[in-house]
Amino acid sequence: MRGAMRGATCQVRQWRKARAQWRADMQRFKAAQKEARRTGGKMPENPGPPPSGFALLPWLLMGMGAFSNLWQGKTANPWIGAIGLLAFNSLYIYVTFRAFAKVTREARATKVALALMTVITVGLALGYGGSWLYFFPLLGLATGAVLRGPWLGQIGLGLTALAAAVSVYRAGWDAVNVAYGTFLSTMVTAAILSLSEAVRELREAREELARQAVEKERLRFSRDLHDLLGHTMSVIVVKSEAARRLAPRNMDAAIAQITDIESVGRQALTEIREAVTGYRDGSLATELDRARSALTAASVESVVVRSGTPLAPQTEVLLGWVVREAVTNVLRHAGATRCEITVNSTSEQVRLTVTDDGTGDGTDDSTPSATGIGGTGLKGLTERLAAAGGSLRAGPSPRGGGFTVTAELPVEVGDLAHVVLATAPRAG
Repeated sequence: MRGAMRGATCQVRQWRKARAQWRADMQRFKAAQKEARRTGGKMPENPGPPPSGFALLPWLLMGMGAFSNLWQGKTANPWIGAIGLLAFNSLYIYVTFRAFAKVTREARATKVALALMTVITVGLALGYGGSWLYFFPLLGLATGAVLRGPWLGQIGLGLTALAAAVSVYRAGWDAVNVAYGTFLSTMVTAAILSLSEAVRELREAREELARQAVEKERLRFSRDLHDLLGHTMSVIVVKSEAARRLAPRNMDAAIAQITDIESVGRQALTEIREAVTGYRDGSLATELDRARSALTAASVESVVVRSGTPLAPQTEVLLGWVVREAVTNVLRHAGATRCEITVNSTSEQVRLTVTDDGTGDGTDDSTPSATGIGGTGLKGLTERLAAAGGSLRAGPSPRGGGFTVTAELPVEVGDLAHVVLATAPRAG
């Protein structure tokens, strides 16, 4: 008894929680609907009331005929009929309220309660007939609410046959109406509730996908902002140091470096604005020129070699990000005197290699990861190239000393535009 009371209390608590959530959703829906009407935008979707057993309670009115017979004293052994009516209604309420949660719907207690309903229905129908036969459609409704699956059709036909047999015994040809009502209530209830549950699951999945898309966009934007500002600030620091060294002995050269700092700062502002508005596009040639200028200002000899077939704009954008990040790491961490950038493209793939002769690890982490890709920037580039079907390797130079970053991309992978759109900075 205590367990039953505890279960009922838990169900009421869950229903109240769902009701409060529905009210909050309705308030948001009304606010969004009002805003859509004001701006002429798309109307939001009505969340609807929370699914619960209350939707199935009105069907108990089908048993009013039996209750009327009891009230008017037309039923033999009225105490047995009253106990049976009370037991059936209690089990019906118990089963239908448990039918809207998969865990409780598939629980053994629910199926035992449904079996007891069947026994009580058959007993009352055989004992009294008449209006008591209409408990079979109610039993079919509860069965359809609970048993949704591959066995539903067979169980529904079996229940219909049972209702028809009992009704023929008690009411003759009126059994057709009872059997038809039993079959219809079983199958229609199962179909409607299954469809409602599928719609609810699809809505939850859509909300989850939207949340994941926001999280992914936030991660992408933070990664791109790191790439933009990291490279720009490194160039500004290097050119500022060059201007400080040159100022005492060559003011014109120092002013040229300061002019470059101003240009780099303006370019950074432009790129950040374009990143926020989502229209930034890159060029590999532009990134190579910037890399050469930054390396020269840092007193690092730069060698740029480019050969092979022309590249698609989308491929150049991805490789431009690799050049930007690799050169930034050379300036920050390598302590190199020479940096070589090689781009070699064929009809099948393009390979970009950035090699330095420094002593640093070439990343912005003190300890490289187990995969050889250390640092936030290189990890982000690894994800980008993997999305485009390519790869990125970073580690000590095989020639001994220095650090090498190698990026490979297939050039025959249909259209890389979706990869660029998913990785290049754009508005969230």
